[in-house]
Amino acid sequence: QVQLVESGGGLVQAGGSLRLSCVASGRTFTIGAMGWFRQAPGKAREFVSAINWSGTSTYYADSVKGRSTISRDNAKNTVYLEMNSLKLEDTAVYYCAAGRVVAGTPRSYDYWGQGTQVTVSS
Repeated sequence: QVQLVESGGGLVQAGGSLRLSCVASGRTFTIGAMGWFRQAPGKAREFVSAINWSGTSTYYADSVKGRSTISRDNAKNTVYLEMNSLKLEDTAVYYCAAGRVVAGTPRSYDYWGQGTQVTVSS
């Protein structure tokens, strides 16, 4: 089993920045990739970004490309998602996920965190 704990969400004004963190514990040697997804009220969970476990490959949804950076700290088993120039439509619960391969679909990931709320205000 792998446990994931997110942090870093909150209330931020449009145009501001946030850095989300996700700490993995347990059988982390089984993880091949980690991803960030988000889910707004009444909407399906959508892919935001992903990174392979070595940190050499990163992927972004078009909606956040150019204003988000995913990174990882192997020593801390932590993945970060830094988001800049936040927009109202970025408001959602953000979930960290871990799986064997990088993918853009939720069902490809085996483990999920509890989520952290990001609210962008005007």
